[in-house]
Amino acid sequence: MIDQPVADFTLPATGEKRFTLSAQRGKTVILYFYPKDSTPGCTTEAQQFRDLFAEFTAAGCTIAGVSRDSLRSHENFRTKQGLPFDLLSDADEALCTQFSVIKQKKLYGKEVRGIERSTFVIDGQGVLRREWRGVKVPGHAQEVLDYVKTLSER
Repeated sequence: MIDQPVADFTLPATGEKRFTLSAQRGKTVILYFYPKDSTPGCTTEAQQFRDLFAEFTAAGCTIAGVSRDSLRSHENFRTKQGLPFDLLSDADEALCTQFSVIKQKKLYGKEVRGIERSTFVIDGQGVLRREWRGVKVPGHAQEVLDYVKTLSER
């Protein structure tokens, strides 16, 4: 919920790391959930966050992409796209459930359970400040960047 603390979590991340929310205190965390590595929309979204990475870093942000894919899939996707941020593997859907991003979706006419493309901004004190659900990729990373810049002005 907006303006509420986010429960701490730890997930396996690319680069043989573990990502823990509480370890990010003092930084704004951009947590973006996406359906699947190496699919067209997810690739474009990752590239847009990649291309704005220096600006996000300058604004005091940490970016992490989250999907249910395996770490091996994440490592391949990250390497292929030259992503400078970590991807987190939520294979058991614990974090997806915490953020309520698992939805029934239609894929080629069939009902499937999947991740609804969503982005969350968590401030340096671990409080949820903004969320986007049902994200449309074009221009989204820029919109997130514009928002986090307003946070640093407060």
